[in-house]
Amino acid sequence: MATKANLVIDQGTDFSTSITLTDDDGDAIDISGYTGAGQIRKYYTSTTAINFTVTTNASGVVTLSLSSNTTNGIEHGRYVYDVELTDGSGLVSRIMEGLVTVTPGVTR
Repeated sequence: MATKANLVIDQGTDFSTSITLTDDDGDAIDISGYTGAGQIRKYYTSTTAINFTVTTNASGVVTLSLSSNTTNGIEHGRYVYDVELTDGSGLVSRIMEGLVTVTPGVTR
């Protein structure tokens, strides 16, 4: 089951957030060799998506990021997102999902 987390992204700024995946004992899960993908969409059925850059490491850390150029192009408002990891055998797991609020920028 995916972790539910709502994100706030400031329009026109670099964005980054991380989640550490742990087992039932609280130990980090080795996710080296996994690939990640994550998208933001206005609605679940939207055909237009903004792709997160997703990185993983052996310490169980998954990092999502967007450049300031990317966030500058997102209209302020509410969106939905999720993040999936794929292991070496092709098994896909959703690890995170929720709402994204993009706050408008003032500085140009």
